[in-house]
Amino acid sequence: MLLLMLFVVFVVATGPGLWFWGRSLGRGSWRHSAGWCAGSAALLIVATGFVYLAGALSGASLDPEEACHARGQRYDYPYVDAHFEETSRWFPLRNPCDAGYDLVPAWVNPALVALPVLAVVCLAFSVRLAVTRRRRAKQGAEPTS
Repeated sequence: MLLLMLFVVFVVATGPGLWFWGRSLGRGSWRHSAGWCAGSAALLIVATGFVYLAGALSGASLDPEEACHARGQRYDYPYVDAHFEETSRWFPLRNPCDAGYDLVPAWVNPALVALPVLAVVCLAFSVRLAVTRRRRAKQGAEPTS
């Protein structure tokens, strides 16, 4: 339910941007648009924030034992106490019930690596397109003798 709510907020917050993004993607004009690549990087950063929020709030309860029991897992107090430092880190996100089960979905931490990397790639491609376009414009503006 939480993921559905986060998805709805994400779509409402980025809906117009997603529409323009998809339109350019469908027409194939993205290959020559530095703005499209920069916009994609921005969307990837927003998606990273929502993924982090989804991971941080997974099993969100004032009582972690209750969250574990709600998912059909036992709560291992000695294990959680011994690994408390892991649960308080910013990355990787962990919220273990025991040694074999984590409340944070398995896809969250890889997505938290992949999305910013893709954003950097998009920004680099955007800069490359902008520099190429500027060079071509400068070469076209020079008089030929």
